[in-house]
This record gives sequence, structure tokens and C-alpha cells, in this order.
Amino acid sequence: MILAEKITRLRKQKGWSQEELAARLNISRQSVSKWESTASIPDLDKIIKLSEIFGVSTDYLLKEEIEEFPATFYSEQESEDESIQNENHMEKKTVRQVSLDEANAYMNLVRGSAWKMAAAVFLCIVSPVLLILLGGMAEYGVVSITEDMAGGIGVVILLVMIAGAVAIFISLGMKLEKYNYLEKEEITLQYGVAGIAEKKREEFEPAYKKCIISGVSLCILSVVPLMAAAAFGSPDIIYVYCVGILLALVASGVFLFVWSGMILGSYQKLLEEGDFTPEKKLESKRNNNLSRAYWCIVTAIYLGISFYTNDWRMTWIIWPCAGVLFAAVCAIAAIVRKE
Repeated sequence: MILAEKITRLRKQKGWSQEELAARLNISRQSVSKWESTASIPDLDKIIKLSEIFGVSTDYLLKEEIEEFPATFYSEQESEDESIQNENHMEKKTVRQVSLDEANAYMNLVRGSAWKMAAAVFLCIVSPVLLILLGGMAEYGVVSITEDMAGGIGVVILLVMIAGAVAIFISLGMKLEKYNYLEKEEITLQYGVAGIAEKKREEFEPAYKKCIISGVSLCILSVVPLMAAAAFGSPDIIYVYCVGILLALVASGVFLFVWSGMILGSYQKLLEEGDFTPEKKLESKRNNNLSRAYWCIVTAIYLGISFYTNDWRMTWIIWPCAGVLFAAVCAIAAIVRKE
């Protein structure tokens, strides 16, 4: 139970309105309303006053894992000692602290940007569809235009879609850049932030699971039209249409992956879970130099072999092989570091 819920629960148990609690604390009703809606959190001195008014310990108010009233409560002197300890503890923190306002701003920004980023990826995947369809229809006489004209129109549309997608990537990347520290640095959260992030993550997890299931299903079903066309010996133009359907279904599945993954990832970054634990952040930092050196070497090998053989159509195979090999290199590096 987070701090906001505890304040609301305790106030209602006393039978007080927000105005009555505010009067006892000598603050405005709006301040109490913001506390209970998680828009802000009380200062340390207000938390101490709340513990005295409600007759509970500050531990009960501040520690989210404590949901039951403690058997014995702190005295005023013990509360003062605890506040001093809390202040000293916060002063010793060397990791970056994330405030409630900053966490809310980040989660709202990601939620608003997720569908835009997913749409940009969708555009990249479906960008060749019109080129393929127009080329096929021109070749098989479905439309009365030349193949050159069809290719030209298709390429123009492809470039426009790619340009739009790149513009979205750059725009959103610039907005999210100031929060890059969440996936690179060790962080500590202000009181109440972890509870809010956990609550939002739990609420979103059912939607995330549905998106993953739907996305995987769409990717699998994308090849069904091609298989059906082959099974029934369909005309060649049907295969062209099937390729367009395949790309559209894959793009839709990837849209769901990106949208849901970005939102869930924002909660995991704040909570330092999944791929964003302190250990994995440290491992990622250690791999930065390795990554730079590795891909420079791969690029040099690719260019050297390509210029030497002049067989650019085949040398592209170096890149997927290098990608798989990089994962193995990182795993070996991690084992060596542990030893």
C-alpha cells in the first residue's frame, strides 16, 4: 500500500474530510487532495505530524511493504530521532534520486510517445508494400501503367514513408533523451514513487500479455496467405497480393510489440527490473567499449571483403552473422569478468 492510500484510509477511519485534516496540519485542502491523488508527497515534517495525528509510526506511512498498523507506536522523541536518521540517510545517497513529479512526467511521456514510435516502425515495415503491389499489377496488366512508372511511384511513396518515420524517431528520441539515465545509472526513488510505478505496471500487465499474444499470432498467420496460394496453384499476381498482406500483418504485430514494450519498459526502468537491474546496467556500461571496437572491426572486414571480391550482393551476410556473434562475445566477456 502506497503513502497516498494510507493517508486516505487513515483519514476516513477518523471520519475526517480533507478540509478537517488540512486544518489540523495548518495547510490547504488542495495539498491534502494532491497527497491522496499521488500528484505530490508530503514533506518529512508533515509526515511526522501525520504520524502523530493518526497515532501510527512513520515506518507505517513510509514503508510500502507495511500494510497493517504496528502494535506499538513511536513516541515524539523516537519520531524526531527517526526523522534525523532519514535525513542523514538521504544525504549519504550518491545515486540519482527520481522525484514523484519526474517519474510521472516520464511515464506520461512514454505512454504518449509509445503509439507514435510504434506507428513509425509500422511505416518502415509497410513502406515497400505499394512498390511491390504497383510493380506486380503493372507487370501482369492489372493497371494500365508502365512498370517504370509503377516503380517510380512506389519508390517515391516508400521514401516519403521512411522520411516520416525517421522524423518521428528523431523527434521522440530528443524528447526522451533527458531520461536516458534511467537505463544507464543506478537510481533511487522518492517515497511513493515505487508504489505508483508498481501499481501502474500491474494494471498494464494484462494488456501487455494480450499484445504479445496477438502480435505473435499475427506474425505466424502472416505466411498463411502465401501457403494457401501455393497450395491452390494461384496465379502469380495473387502471390504479389499475399506478400503485401504478409508485410501488413507483420507490421501490425510489431506495432503491438513496440507499443506495449515501451510502456512496460518505462515501469521496469523506474523499478530497476528486467533488463534494467543495477547489475545489468553495470554490464551494459562495461560492454560499451567492447561494442564500439567490435562493430568497427566488423565494418572494416565487411568493406575489405566487399571491395576485394566486388560481390556486394553476397557480403551482406556478414552483418547478420556478426549480430549473432556479438551476443556470444558479450556472454563470454561476462563469464570472464565473473571469473
